[in-house]
Amino acid sequence: MPLAAETLLPVDSSLAVALVVLLLVATGVVALFRLSPDGSAGRACEIATAGLRAAAQLAVVSAVIGWAVHHTAGLIGFLLLMLSVATRTAGRRITGNGTWWWAALPIAAPVVPTVAALVAAGLLTVPGIAVIPVAGILIGGALTATVLAGRRALDELDQRHGEVEAGLALGIPEREARLEVARAAASDALLPALDQTRTVGLVTLPGAFVGMLLGGASPVTAGAVQLFVLVALLAVEALAIALTLELAARGLIHRHPAREVDARA
Repeated sequence: MPLAAETLLPVDSSLAVALVVLLLVATGVVALFRLSPDGSAGRACEIATAGLRAAAQLAVVSAVIGWAVHHTAGLIGFLLLMLSVATRTAGRRITGNGTWWWAALPIAAPVVPTVAALVAAGLLTVPGIAVIPVAGILIGGALTATVLAGRRALDELDQRHGEVEAGLALGIPEREARLEVARAAASDALLPALDQTRTVGLVTLPGAFVGMLLGGASPVTAGAVQLFVLVALLAVEALAIALTLELAARGLIHRHPAREVDARA
């Protein structure tokens, strides 16, 4: 007989205590070792806030999903909300100016067609419970890839600005000069997805696999679903990275307010 989820992780006061202790440990370690860009306790506060927000958001989302999976309009609205939050989160991680909204492109462009194709092929049904977790996994992967690629690309362009200027002096178009400088750094954003795919089953058992097993699926079925998720993530994240790199190369997303003003002139 399949194990019930409650048998693995009972939802009771013990779980609440464990969550509080783990959050305090994470916050304390970050504060103690000053694991923040400026060496302050700022990142520790972010962790505490993130944990509390996660608890509140999951409480609300758990109730909303129960309704949305049975109503097409509610399901689409919830997916749009997920995309909007992912865009805001990724964009603000990359830059603090008004170009952050361009993060919507590398997140939505790979995810929306992929989910639509899965629905059209009959692998996902609308309305249906499977759409939200699958879309959520893909959006989360695109968000992570966009943030990593965007931050690495812009960091590299800032640090190696002289090389871009040298390329321009040699007659190389600005886009190509910026691509040559940022491409290698941005490509590193694909490493987490690659490592996860290479080590699946040997180092970790990802969430989709465990969830299927707890839901009563056979190990073969759970493995097939997990393989699909991993391959879909590789495709989505590869496109997200490519689009983010292109945005950085074209200067559409940047960290320099002066350039934004110049673009409007």
